[in-house]
Amino acid sequence: MKKFRLLISVLILFAVILGACQAQEPAMEEKELFRVAVVMPSAINDLAFSQSMYDALLVIQTEMGGAEAMEIVYSDGMFVVDDAAAAIRDYATEGFDLVIAHGSQYGSSLQEIAPDFPETSFAWGTTVDTFGIDNIFAYEAASHEGGYVNGVIAASLSESGVLGVVGPIETGDAKLYVDGFVAGAKATNPDVQVNVNYIGSFSDVALASEAANTHVAAGADGLTGTAQMVVGAIGVAEESGAMWFGTQSSQTELAPSVVVANQVYRWDVVLNEIIDLMDEGTLGGKSFVIGLANGGEVMDFNEAYELPEDVKSLAMDTVDGIIDGTITINLGE
Repeated sequence: MKKFRLLISVLILFAVILGACQAQEPAMEEKELFRVAVVMPSAINDLAFSQSMYDALLVIQTEMGGAEAMEIVYSDGMFVVDDAAAAIRDYATEGFDLVIAHGSQYGSSLQEIAPDFPETSFAWGTTVDTFGIDNIFAYEAASHEGGYVNGVIAASLSESGVLGVVGPIETGDAKLYVDGFVAGAKATNPDVQVNVNYIGSFSDVALASEAANTHVAAGADGLTGTAQMVVGAIGVAEESGAMWFGTQSSQTELAPSVVVANQVYRWDVVLNEIIDLMDEGTLGGKSFVIGLANGGEVMDFNEAYELPEDVKSLAMDTVDGIIDGTITINLGE
């Protein structure tokens, strides 16, 4: 009996000591969920502008540890600016840490909304203008760089000496890309004819198809374009056998037989910097530019397309030259 009581006493003493030790150990802090909302003008699978941002958010979410660490919600197809503004304000009201207005058309809305939510970070692009507001980040793409590379490839491969560009609206990274493509083609072959057609819309697929057909009828054997409406132009390229050069997101899966190369935006480069700044207490007031040098833009070659090695080598040399500054892109020439 005495032995039994002694054993009980020892066990009780052990439990007390163990409890004291555990009490002294600091409790592991549960990491707070990081909440991101994004408003986009087109679908998250548009193979262009909106998908480039959504894909980047998924990359960041994976790096942070999954949905348990980072929440992503989105409103896509927000072509109507007033509807987008309402969604932006709703997300800020709901307490999201970062609200992204992914479209240059949303700038005036942010100017009105952001000051009402000083503890929320907002980001928008493509632009470098933060309006001087401390909780707005801005981001832009040096899209002329990959555009130039695509132009070099297109001019090197073209047999007809005619290329066609289907542009949306002559502004922002769309215009930069088009100007870069023309510059790269002309630098490679001064005699190449590059026909540019801005259709006046980011989303009109039928109009993009019509413009692409016009280019093909004019002898173009290589086409390019930018924004979500290019799915129409890519369809024309596939039907006619014309080469296609993509930008913003990889468009290879849409027409693997004709897509030669894509300039792919990696917005996660920007998002990582923004999140780091937010962790340090900076909620905005800074702008960012993605390009070939910082890995925010990458050239993606379609492995299914038999690109001649000398042309691919020229393309990679062009990338290196843009990065190290030995190649100057003269826009508008």
